[in-house]
Amino acid sequence: MLAIAAVALLVLQSYLLSLLFADWLTALANGQSPTPTLLTSLLPALALCLLGRPLLHYGREQLSVQASQQVRLTLRQQLLQPIAAAGPGKSQYGTDGAISTKLLEQVDALDGFISRYYVQRYLVLVTPVIMALATAYYSLLAAAILLLTAPLVPMFMILLGNAAASASQKQFTELSRMGGRFLDLVRGIATLRQLNALDRASNSVAHAAERYRDSSMRVLKMAFLSGAVLEFFSALAIALLALYLGLGLLGILPWAKGEIPVPYQGALFILLLAPEFYAPLRQLGSDYHAKALAEAAITELQPILLQQAWQHNGNQPLSFAAAPAIHINQLSIAGAEGRQRLAPLSIAIAAGERIALQGPSGCGKSSVLDALLGFTPYQGEIWLNQQALSEVNLPQWQAKLGYMAQQSRFIAASIAENLRLAMPAATDEQLKQVLHQVELWPLLSRLPLGLDTLLGERGLGLSGGQLQRLALAQLLLRDAPIWLLDEPAAHLDGATAYRLHQLIGRLSLGKTVIIVSHQLHGLDWLDQVIQLPEGGNLLRQGGANARA
Repeated sequence: MLAIAAVALLVLQSYLLSLLFADWLTALANGQSPTPTLLTSLLPALALCLLGRPLLHYGREQLSVQASQQVRLTLRQQLLQPIAAAGPGKSQYGTDGAISTKLLEQVDALDGFISRYYVQRYLVLVTPVIMALATAYYSLLAAAILLLTAPLVPMFMILLGNAAASASQKQFTELSRMGGRFLDLVRGIATLRQLNALDRASNSVAHAAERYRDSSMRVLKMAFLSGAVLEFFSALAIALLALYLGLGLLGILPWAKGEIPVPYQGALFILLLAPEFYAPLRQLGSDYHAKALAEAAITELQPILLQQAWQHNGNQPLSFAAAPAIHINQLSIAGAEGRQRLAPLSIAIAAGERIALQGPSGCGKSSVLDALLGFTPYQGEIWLNQQALSEVNLPQWQAKLGYMAQQSRFIAASIAENLRLAMPAATDEQLKQVLHQVELWPLLSRLPLGLDTLLGERGLGLSGGQLQRLALAQLLLRDAPIWLLDEPAAHLDGATAYRLHQLIGRLSLGKTVIIVSHQLHGLDWLDQVIQLPEGGNLLRQGGANARA
């Protein structure tokens, strides 16, 4: 509406200027000096037009920018929901680098479409109609010229825009791949250095950057080409209109010799409007590139947006405070395309019992944890004491869980800030206490900054074993009655893995523990070990503390 009001002011401004200049020309033609009388009377209206149009355009831009920010914020929230709901399974959407690129670069690529193209596609219909009607008041032929030449602009815009859309799609794909590859290489730089493969990695990055540069230049070439073509056809149409009006003023039109079909005031009014008649079309042509970028971006985002995340619909409050018994009855999990991730499984875990799940890769060990975490749909039943997991409130249930993965995730912040992710209100004394329990405080106390020692991305600054102990300290801060551990020592050497397993055994007393592990070294405190052969029957083994 603000843009349409600005168009109305433009028509009024052109009309007032044509009246003023026509009056001055008439006075000069009659040998008289132009008088300021008409200027004085028109000045307030001209001032309104000259000042009002920029203000209206500013208001339109501000509203468009706010709309774009709101839409992109909402879209990011929509994208984060299925990613968060997938939990450990978020890798189905790509690597961390690819997901980051989608959430940042590709969502921001929608800005031009929302803030410019979306409004411009309406103005490209409304503005020419208003100006054509104003032109038709003075000359039906001039209005016909405008309306007949106008389709040339969108026609070439569409032809070139399709090529730009294809180039943009390839560019976003290349950007996503490059982002994921670069992040993986940065994370593995220590390994690459040990293998003397830094030169090969840098060459890989250089080649990827060169391919992205080439794709970017192809997109820019399409954008510049489309802009040049649109400017050419709009200039040609204005020149045709100016030729008709000029010849008419000279009275030498072939079909109207000696006549002036459009007087000077009307001709000037039409010529003042003509560039603005094609301006929305030219602008739409420029913004069509933004539409192509948005289409390419949304194509990359659709796998996440269309993913029907499984929803846990339970809402019953939990009725236990201490470690519960867990009974799993005929639990089975299907993966993508009906592939079986877990064959029917039935186990009973007493309150405070600690068990291990073992088996070959792909037999469904981690899938059992995913089901308990509430991140995947399942068939069968999971009972927590006398409550079905499917019926309890999921956030309340997850608050009772402590989860530890093969490689725990840490942010680039201090050790204290990382620990407080598990318990924001924890005091320094509480942090020191849990660090003592996991045998990290003797090391950290010798560091100059102590708890304020900064970690890099993914815990850079501590060894793998130290990071897993730090993750164990987070579990202690959460004080969750149930621990789910997914191969916490998988990437540690034998001695470090043994010590970590012993720490877990000492600190998990009184908790219900399910640990997935390929090795039992250091797990002599387990109550039972359950083998999950692929497609076979369960094989139970007693631990050192096996119950009768």
